[in-house]
Amino acid sequence: MEYKDYYKIMGLERTATQDDIKRAYRKLARKYHPDVSKEKNAEAGFKEVGEAYEVLKDPEKRAAYDHLGANYKAGQEFKPPPDWDSGFEFSGGGFTGTEAGFSDFFEQLFGQQFHGAQSARGSQFKARGEDHHAKVVVDLEDAFQGATRGITLQSPGLDAHGQMQLTHRTLNVKIPKGVKEGQLIRLAGQGLPGMGEGTAGDLYLEIHFKPHRYYRVEGRDLHMQLPVAPWEVALGANVKAPTPDGTVDLKIPAGSNSGSKLRLKGRGIPGNPAGDIYVTLSVVAPPANTEPAKQVYQDMAIKLAFNPRAEMGV
Repeated sequence: MEYKDYYKIMGLERTATQDDIKRAYRKLARKYHPDVSKEKNAEAGFKEVGEAYEVLKDPEKRAAYDHLGANYKAGQEFKPPPDWDSGFEFSGGGFTGTEAGFSDFFEQLFGQQFHGAQSARGSQFKARGEDHHAKVVVDLEDAFQGATRGITLQSPGLDAHGQMQLTHRTLNVKIPKGVKEGQLIRLAGQGLPGMGEGTAGDLYLEIHFKPHRYYRVEGRDLHMQLPVAPWEVALGANVKAPTPDGTVDLKIPAGSNSGSKLRLKGRGIPGNPAGDIYVTLSVVAPPANTEPAKQVYQDMAIKLAFNPRAEMGV
């Protein structure tokens, strides 16, 4: 997927005001409009300008896009970081890039945040405040123990001069035991204020886990690589294995190999039912960095006469 520099497409600096963005769009829309333009690829240019304008005219989308930084170049291969939009509050509603004919780049960044039916955002007469959504990143261990975390959220908006600005607020949020990746936590009344006597909207926090040193998460299941010694897989052994809920005993059957998989039933993320932990064995050979160690390896080479490549015919 190619990175799109929306500022370059619009011929703007990153410090452009909302008025600058509107003027640039009007000029480029006239230049590329398929009905009147004599430019080559006018239709493609018109769509590209429209997509850039859709992002930069909206303080929420623009703030999230700017959060990626200015280190990417137009056309280069791009994959958004997993937590690029963490902590940003977005209004509910919107539409996806697919519905508007926008690029895969737009859909990858904004397809989830702005997915759904058109909101009543433009109405001045609604009573209830809008719901907001934000992505937050927590520790995997929080799903096992539950926790209360202070979370700082960023709300994009415009100042009196039309410049994009961020306001910050911190909330103490209870992370329930057994929470899953992608689960929504609803905070009633923490969205936008209502109008008149209307109630405030709600805030929905989408939970994501920080990358973990040992575990990969799939639903409520965890996957991990466990280093083992050659004699532990050859002879069988009882070894200690870490889990987010504490150390457990794991029985390795004799004759196991590197890549053999074992299951710790019910040791995954709590739930009804709880997930499992799948352990893949990874054989680690001791270093031959002393004379006695080298002698052991030399004896093994003679006494075992083992060829690990025999099945390959070499």
